[in-house]
Amino acid sequence: MSATAPAVVIQRLLPEALLLLVARVGIAAVFFLSGRTKVSGFLDLKPSTYTLFRSEYALPLIPPDWAAHLATYAEHLFPLLLVLGLLTRPAAAALLGMTLVIEVFVYPDAWPVHLTWAGLLLPLLAYGGGAWSLDRLLSGKRS
Repeated sequence: MSATAPAVVIQRLLPEALLLLVARVGIAAVFFLSGRTKVSGFLDLKPSTYTLFRSEYALPLIPPDWAAHLATYAEHLFPLLLVLGLLTRPAAAALLGMTLVIEVFVYPDAWPVHLTWAGLLLPLLAYGGGAWSLDRLLSGKRS
């Protein structure tokens, strides 16, 4: 048995399509669940969401009410796209942008968490949704 045999077995058990699916669903869950804490019902922003964006999440250049809506809708839309594997790269780029904004302006000391998020988003940005995605299905590619 060669030294590379275990690597080949592991790669067969963990194909790229599975790894990208896990990354898509894993990071989607983080952002979607965060978005759900900001709304009641379908997408009605809670009063506490506006308060949060006026105080703790206050950003430069963007009015708090706009930021509340934009962030909350983004936390619902982009995770949905990732789970479906539809427009994977743009969705991953948008969530990576949100992560950078959160890191720089909101919670700079939370860099280990944000680095973890980036670790899931960067492969999606680089490789797309993988073989098990609507992106691949709609592209007509077989492999």
